[in-house]
Amino acid sequence: MLPIADSFEHVHRGCEIRFGRGRVADLGGWLGDRGLNDALVVCGSNTGANDGLMDPIRDGLGDRFAGTFDGTTPDKRIETAYDLLDARAEAGADVLVAVGGGASLDVARQSTLLAADGRDLDDLRADAESGPDALGELAPGSEPALPVVVVPTTFAGADLSAGGSLAVFSADESPTDQPVSVSGSGAWPIADVADPALFETTPRSVLAGSAMNGFNKGVETPYARDASPVSDATAVHGLRLLSDALPHVAGDRPSSEAATDRAVVGALLVQLDRKLSVIHAFGHGFARRYDVQQGAVHAAIAPHALAYLFDEVDASRRALAAGLGVPTEGRDDDAVAEDVVAAVAAVRDSLDAPSRLRDLPETDEDDLPSIAEFVAEDPPMARAPADLDATAEGILGVLRAAW
Repeated sequence: MLPIADSFEHVHRGCEIRFGRGRVADLGGWLGDRGLNDALVVCGSNTGANDGLMDPIRDGLGDRFAGTFDGTTPDKRIETAYDLLDARAEAGADVLVAVGGGASLDVARQSTLLAADGRDLDDLRADAESGPDALGELAPGSEPALPVVVVPTTFAGADLSAGGSLAVFSADESPTDQPVSVSGSGAWPIADVADPALFETTPRSVLAGSAMNGFNKGVETPYARDASPVSDATAVHGLRLLSDALPHVAGDRPSSEAATDRAVVGALLVQLDRKLSVIHAFGHGFARRYDVQQGAVHAAIAPHALAYLFDEVDASRRALAAGLGVPTEGRDDDAVAEDVVAAVAAVRDSLDAPSRLRDLPETDEDDLPSIAEFVAEDPPMARAPADLDATAEGILGVLRAAW
């Protein structure tokens, strides 16, 4: 078992990470020290109805609790962000506290840029009809309209980020028959309250659905072409913690508070200098076409994507081996690569996560060629290992293997 500190603070890009059991209890005081007095909690309806989670948050905010907006949904519609801004104005809130998984955290952050952007819904849709270049990004060069605190309760790894997107058109609505989203890049949270006790209020099935999304942030970072010793260090140690703890916290092994603590710290570490690359490009290829959870796509794809990379390039297999507990002493590169793939598959198989793309009811095998073409051009592929020639044909081979 890998020991960790009971609690710690760390500032990352202006965001204060506050880890530890019970850390949510002092959130109101922390906000008050910064002159923030009225907090609107942002979450989905299931999270909002979970009193085991919400009671500690309301108690921690105390008289700074200004109400709850529980309207976020996984599809992250831009209308939801406008509704959130209306609720914020009605409550008179001067800070948002986003609670839950990636959808709630993304909607809260991006709404603060939407407020600074100045365009209304009709303006954004008119721009979207002219194409993504005309739509642009939200509030480029502007500060968020108000601060956001994030309180993650899943392992999706969406808390230490300024990203996220809002859906302007679904595929059914879009003039191009493809979904259209908008996002900005300037909405870093001011604090990330990583309280393991709150994760324990989340259903294990939800934790399992998010686990591979966060885990793969650690897998991708060492082989990214812009990886560094710093990003390797955080990713490799994060993988050590996650590969050890996730099967207990979100999988088929007995859980414990110590395992949850290790998983939460691991999820933080793999985000600190993450480099989204090949696996996330695969996930985007499916999310662009289907209403499917990216963690499910990552679960089915990850071992096959790694096997493809190792067939073509080194892809930092020995750094990944160090994070996954794969022995390397006296072994050749091919044997190490094979065991790294097996170790990733073993973590996946310990979870209630799909092992084949065909197990995702949204997917259609006939779409694989067009998905491969999208993946080959998706921006995260620019971070693929420098020597990789990632053709649509090669990517299609990965998709067929994963099917």
